[in-house]
Amino acid sequence: MGWQGCQEVVNTRPLFLAIYATVIVGVVFSSFYVFSAIYSANSEADPSTSWLSSRSPSFSNGDFPPREQAPNVSRPTTMGTDRTVPVSTPGPQTMWVPPVWAVPPRTEKMPPLNTFQLSKELVQQRVKDNVIIVTFGNYAFMDFILTWVKHLTDLGLSNFLVGAMDTKLLEALYWKGVPVFDMGSHMSTIDVGWGSPTFHKMGREKVILIDSVLPFGYELLMCDTDMVWLKNPLPYLARFPGADVLTSSDQVIPTVVDDRLDIWQQVSGAYNIGIFHWRPTDSAKKLAKEWKDMLLADEKIWDQNGFNDIVRRQLGPSVDEESGLAYAFDGNLKLGILPASIFCSGHTYFVQAMYQQLRLQPYAVHTTFQYAGTEGKRHRLREAMVFYDPPEYYNSPGGFLSFRPSIPKSLLLDGEHNIESHFSLVNYQMKQIRTALAIASLLNRTLVMPPLWCRLDRLWFAHPGILQGSMTRQPFVCPLDHVFEVNVMLKEMPEEEFGPGIDIREYTFLDNPSMPKQVKESWLDVQLCQEGTQDCRASNDTSSPGIIRFPKHSNEETFKAIFSSFKDVKVIQFSSMQDAFLGFSDKTREQRFRNRVKRYVGIWCCVDHHTPGHIYYDMYWDEKPGWKPTPPKTPEDDHPPL
Repeated sequence: MGWQGCQEVVNTRPLFLAIYATVIVGVVFSSFYVFSAIYSANSEADPSTSWLSSRSPSFSNGDFPPREQAPNVSRPTTMGTDRTVPVSTPGPQTMWVPPVWAVPPRTEKMPPLNTFQLSKELVQQRVKDNVIIVTFGNYAFMDFILTWVKHLTDLGLSNFLVGAMDTKLLEALYWKGVPVFDMGSHMSTIDVGWGSPTFHKMGREKVILIDSVLPFGYELLMCDTDMVWLKNPLPYLARFPGADVLTSSDQVIPTVVDDRLDIWQQVSGAYNIGIFHWRPTDSAKKLAKEWKDMLLADEKIWDQNGFNDIVRRQLGPSVDEESGLAYAFDGNLKLGILPASIFCSGHTYFVQAMYQQLRLQPYAVHTTFQYAGTEGKRHRLREAMVFYDPPEYYNSPGGFLSFRPSIPKSLLLDGEHNIESHFSLVNYQMKQIRTALAIASLLNRTLVMPPLWCRLDRLWFAHPGILQGSMTRQPFVCPLDHVFEVNVMLKEMPEEEFGPGIDIREYTFLDNPSMPKQVKESWLDVQLCQEGTQDCRASNDTSSPGIIRFPKHSNEETFKAIFSSFKDVKVIQFSSMQDAFLGFSDKTREQRFRNRVKRYVGIWCCVDHHTPGHIYYDMYWDEKPGWKPTPPKTPEDDHPPL
């Protein structure tokens, strides 16, 4: 992110003007604090924020110090060619601000932008035990940032700041009571996409930010916005006072089975800069500066690759026999690698569930090793029930449709775990999901996806099914993005070509504590039955409260006739999707539906000794006699199924 480095600015104005300005600003901010406190006490907070504070009974303003120091009014510095950040003029520490989530009164104007410039004083107001926790992003990641903040405040932590890369995010966070500073990036407010030039620009912002903050003298816990804190990490980090840098990694094979640092000699995965802790030592400052200079000198270097290259320039020996630290970089920097079992990647958390198998409590999860872009990250966090959504997410106007998946034991457990058995299992589930999508579309309901079982892992390179040495169990409940293109499922498509959109929810949705009571209690169970058997007929009469029996192989007209009586029911759950629906009677609608859902599935990757090595999933595999899971034979065949 196009940061410009931090320089202390000396106020050269006459002393009497400085005193006068300080008094005036102090009065303004003191008044602001009092008015905000009264405002919060009268429950006049921004309604778009109130759901955050009500999500968890553990969250309250009482989790934080009663008074916190306010940012000093600041002025911009002259920008040099060495990329310096805007910094504020040092001032006296006599002003206070409300705690996190205390919403400023709307009757007040937002302070000028230069109030939010990064400074030692601004950071100092948030520091606790000499530690500041920082993330940054643009407006496209607003919901991720609010989730990140909410987890920290639920853990009783308030010593954090959020860097805003665009003014829209800065203003939005300010009006929600989130501690924010301006990164001066003037970046786009949209999702930039992994690997794009703007994505790489964001990476440079990170290292420039680190290089700017370390000279302030505080420990810095730097985080990406696509991760969440599940447990207070600060006591753990304090166990290694000799470390200059503690970094997470992409390690997928455990090197320890407890909460010690990973054994550095056995870590083969890349060091991941989505979660890392810096102490303001000379060695750490030297590393940050060299890393920054490397990236600014060559825009083609990915920030994480640059970090790995420079840190591994010299690696070893161990600092001592107990700590798990190693000398790195210039031979003086003391490096520790956070255990991947509890500072989790997207693989160790969502695929291996390593922390569960080792009976450990995870500190964090970072949505790496995933597919389907930002939508895939969001969906994974929702599956884990650690993403915070507004109330309307849990109360869709048309209601919800769910079903109990039916999977034969033989498909799950019998025989070898190989490509054929994996696709047999996934295809069986895919056919049921296809039927459920059709019924959801017909009834204008949001589909709650079922848990998806896989026999094989998905990666972006050839592998034997699961990574050797990892703790991946077979079979396992795999993330939806292993099979489905979540970003495509959520994308708006022209209705004249693809029919009406079909909204989805994660498989854990109905178990989420945020589900409103009135939604949970508005429920209809649909028991599929064979027409002609006892009490099996198309009727909206409930055999017992909240239950109806409904014939298999019903057509579009029957579905509409029966379920139109239950429009006000929030959740309709089918006992199965096997043979539930004959299909759309309107052939145009049927074709549009097919155009839509055949784009919903992705690839499995990858077989060895074959190029290309991926295999396409096919939503209509059952309509193609002799279909087999094989990779494209030629580059011309390398396209999704028609």
